[in-house]
Amino acid sequence: MTLPFFVYGTLRPGEGNHDAFLHGRTQSEEPARLPGAVLYDGPGYPYVLEEPGGVVHGELVTALPEEYGELLVALDRLEGYVPGDPRSLYERVARDVVRDADGVAVRAWVYVAGPAAAARLRSVGRLIEGGNWPTRVRTSRPPRAPRTP
Repeated sequence: MTLPFFVYGTLRPGEGNHDAFLHGRTQSEEPARLPGAVLYDGPGYPYVLEEPGGVVHGELVTALPEEYGELLVALDRLEGYVPGDPRSLYERVARDVVRDADGVAVRAWVYVAGPAAAARLRSVGRLIEGGNWPTRVRTSRPPRAPRTP
C-alpha cells in the first residue's frame, strides 16, 4: 500500500532529520494534524501515542513515486520499526490525518510508539502539551556551579 507519511518530530522541516531523509525526495509537504493522539518527549525525539481527545501537529509528506520504496525502508530503519517484531521502538500504522489547508482527511503512514515504549511513556514520560514538537518547552540543565581554584 503506497501512502504519504505523517511526520511530527525530527523529520519536520527545520528539524535534524528532515534534510538527511526527505530533502529532494518529496512531491509535497503540507501542514496536517493527527486527531486522537498525543505526543511524548522520548527524550531527544518524540513518540505518538493514540489517545482520544488529543491532537498531534506535523506535516503530511508525499514522496516522489520513484523515491517511495527506498524512503519507506529508510524511515522504517530510522524509526527502529521491524514488521512483526514486538521489540520495535515504533510501529508503522495507517491512520487518517487532516490537512490544515482544507480540512480533508488523508490516509497516511504514522509511526506510533511500540507497546513497550508506550507503556514506559505512559508511566514516566513527559507529555508535550499542544502536540507540537518544534514548539515544545525544552528542559534546560541547571547552571553549573563555578569552579573554585
